[in-house]
Amino acid sequence: MANRAPTNPAPAPGWTGTPRGRLAPTLRRTAGPLTLLLITPPTVLLLWTLVVAFDGACRPLTEPARWPALASALPHPSPWAALTITGFTVFEAALLRLLPGPRRHGPLTPAGVRPAYRANGPAALAVTHAAYLTASLGLGWFPPGVLYDRFGELLATACVLAWALSAALYAKGLRRPSGPDHGRTGHILLDVFQGTELHPSLGRTDLKQLFNCRVGMMSWGLLLVSFAAAQHERSHSISSSMAVAAGLQLAYIVKFFHWETGYFATLDITHDRFGYYLCWGVTVWLPGVYTLSTLYLVTHPRRLPLWETVLLLTTGLLALAVNYSADEQRQRVRRTGGDTRIWGRPARTLPARYVTGDGTEHSTVLLCSGWWGLSRHFHYLPELVLAVCWTAPAGGARALPYFYPVYLAVLLADRTGRDERRCLHKYGDAYRSYCRRVRWKVIPHLY
Repeated sequence: MANRAPTNPAPAPGWTGTPRGRLAPTLRRTAGPLTLLLITPPTVLLLWTLVVAFDGACRPLTEPARWPALASALPHPSPWAALTITGFTVFEAALLRLLPGPRRHGPLTPAGVRPAYRANGPAALAVTHAAYLTASLGLGWFPPGVLYDRFGELLATACVLAWALSAALYAKGLRRPSGPDHGRTGHILLDVFQGTELHPSLGRTDLKQLFNCRVGMMSWGLLLVSFAAAQHERSHSISSSMAVAAGLQLAYIVKFFHWETGYFATLDITHDRFGYYLCWGVTVWLPGVYTLSTLYLVTHPRRLPLWETVLLLTTGLLALAVNYSADEQRQRVRRTGGDTRIWGRPARTLPARYVTGDGTEHSTVLLCSGWWGLSRHFHYLPELVLAVCWTAPAGGARALPYFYPVYLAVLLADRTGRDERRCLHKYGDAYRSYCRRVRWKVIPHLY
């Protein structure tokens, strides 16, 4: 692919159009990125410390007398963790390259490129977890709960490594970009935060697929297995609360890898460049925050009544099925150009056109029936419901385990706004017509 800068570099995540006044540009280009670069690493380490060392209590944050103890309990990087993370990344890169699987293409980029991916996610998921269980339970190289026991130093080390990777990605995008979808805004902090390339690669390995899917999502699954094993090591059993929480998360991860090629059409891949926002997010924030309630349950198990177990599992799995069905409907309509049936009836669509960076005009259709006739971003709703279902087993004794679903609600609200602005800019009047036909953004009749 040609190494040329696009005429109009992509804006920062969430920023489109011409800003009004001076405060908004300053927040987006300097103050906002700097704040997030500085506070996100200590935040994720602080969350781990509060759960592990202070039983999930938030009161130490409001009691200055306990701040020294809080600071001394924060985890630190270690050579063992650096070797573990590096070895895991190399292992996943090898699986991505060597395991059989067809090549699949993602949507056209703004510069008119259609990126290709290796679709072998389910095989990689099975091999990764089989290798971990064989090495721990079969060969005895390490206890299966080791990831829980040393999770703090893994997080602290991942913070450092992800920072270094973000800096390397920034430099690579400026000096040796992998394709035409690259550029800079002229604001260094913003460029480091949002990235300088849309699809950076190393050889034939797409770095977004490697780190988003095979490092971030795969490590999530291994952590859940290790947390359940750590609870068993301590209490000689796995509680029903751990089984429900970890089981629903593992079901979500299995669904993700089954649907991995569909993920390549999401906002993360098609619009967000690969910088600190995504790189650090998927390698540190994802494993550190998404597993928070399960981390708490290792030493705070609950025995759920049968009705609660059945309710949470049924609701969570139903939400997962609805989420998958919504994504499948949209992909099928795009693949067939709208010549398909949704819920037993011909799909209702609106024609739309858009222009890529190379000046080529393309046509597509916007789905406005099925789940997508209920709201324009309906798939976010079942995802939030599922998150609540796998957090609820933690009970009501502490608020901290519920950090993830609260964060997810804020994230999805922001993503909804970003996606709305992006689609309006891309499709213009066709998207305005779609908004008139499908009135609600996420929750039908409410939002």
